[in-house]
Amino acid sequence: MVERGTSRLRLSAHHTVVGIAGATGSGKSSTFNALTGLELSAVGVRRPTTSWATACVWGTEGAGELLEWLGIPPRHQTTRDSMLDTRRESNALEGVVLLDLPDHDSTEVAHHLEVDRLVALADMFVWVLDPQKYADAAIHDRYLAPMRTHADVMVVVLNHIDTVPEDRRDAMVDDVRRLLAADGIPDVPVIPISARHGIGIDQLKGEIEKRVADKRMTAGRIEADVRAAAAELRAAAGDAPTRTLSDERVEALRADRARLRTELAAAATVLSDLRTDAARRLGEQVSDELTLLAMPHATLSVAVRQHETDAPQDADAPGVPLQVGERWVRFAPSGIDEVELLLAANTGSDPRPLDKGASGGELSRVMLAVEVALAGTSPVPTFVFDEVDAGVGGAAAVEVGRRLAELARTSQVLVVTHLPQVAAYADRHVVVRKSHDGTITSSGLTLLGEEEREHELSRMMAGLTGSDTALAHARELLEVARTARA
Repeated sequence: MVERGTSRLRLSAHHTVVGIAGATGSGKSSTFNALTGLELSAVGVRRPTTSWATACVWGTEGAGELLEWLGIPPRHQTTRDSMLDTRRESNALEGVVLLDLPDHDSTEVAHHLEVDRLVALADMFVWVLDPQKYADAAIHDRYLAPMRTHADVMVVVLNHIDTVPEDRRDAMVDDVRRLLAADGIPDVPVIPISARHGIGIDQLKGEIEKRVADKRMTAGRIEADVRAAAAELRAAAGDAPTRTLSDERVEALRADRARLRTELAAAATVLSDLRTDAARRLGEQVSDELTLLAMPHATLSVAVRQHETDAPQDADAPGVPLQVGERWVRFAPSGIDEVELLLAANTGSDPRPLDKGASGGELSRVMLAVEVALAGTSPVPTFVFDEVDAGVGGAAAVEVGRRLAELARTSQVLVVTHLPQVAAYADRHVVVRKSHDGTITSSGLTLLGEEEREHELSRMMAGLTGSDTALAHARELLEVARTARA
């Protein structure tokens, strides 16, 4: 609400946004056309199925940004003083942005969602009722009653009054007022009109002109939003007096907090010691894996640190750090530790954070090494590796394939590779092929059968097709991989 109100106040104060809303068949669009003097909105069976509102603007200066904020596309905007306007009247409606909203009772969900969106943004509302459905709960329960705090920025019109016998019109208008009183808005003006025959249009236009002249609609709408929010808050909070605690109860709670913080510090210290020992073991295991993944000089370490801070001046202040021995450290739901993976890619190099000390290919292999070391304990269901074999060949490539297969025992593993030593360890081999029909280039996936796989691996090894030697090597490689996976 605050953001919406602030955004509206930043925009044109010269303009007043007036939304015309109603149900299907209420004559809402014909009312819009009668007010504008232009056939802007299709009516009846000619009305298109659209979720967009139509806007007519009197006075274009400063209106563009406001219309953009309202989300009205340019093709649905018309200026009343444009060359389409053949009627030259007074400038009493100068500054009005008149919106014809979609039908609020439409079966299209997008329509009433758009109505709800714009009702939240408009400065003033004209609710159009008709003699057949003026008591319909759809408008009373969904809009009029819930917006009782916005009565000062509402007008209700009873359209198609020409279809009601003259001797029954006053009684029907009184009945509408009775329903509005039941909605909690007894003072909202009710104007009987006939958009088709022009009955009451001047009175409606005069009501809009009077309110626009007051230049209070924008601020009035925001004040109404504040009243609505305050009413909701009051209803939620109730009228009961604020509870207070005795001094004894406050002291007891402080003692409980001190005891809990002491227990928390002890538990956090134990967790930190266990985490430090696990970090050392994980670093050693990952480093051993990296040696087998063609990174023989790389060392991974897991740093476990605490963020020390000064002793607090106010022990009751929120966010107070935790006292662990003689130190004050920050803590979180995971404990007092901050954990970071550090990589020394070469002998003698300083350990650096992974995002600063590893290339793309190295990062993939570190990830693989970590996951192999944690195999069976990681909750990750699917891994995707790209460039995991970058800069690798020969026996190291076989080790990459072997470890990917090991990881695939507990997770789904997707690997993009150009190495036959890696591809041979896959349970399924899929080839990506690009095709071009002279106009469009597309890529497709082909799942290979056993014989096709042998030929594809031989092509990957030799770069040739039809090589008997390469084919024999491919079959041998597949057999080695099957044995390792068994």
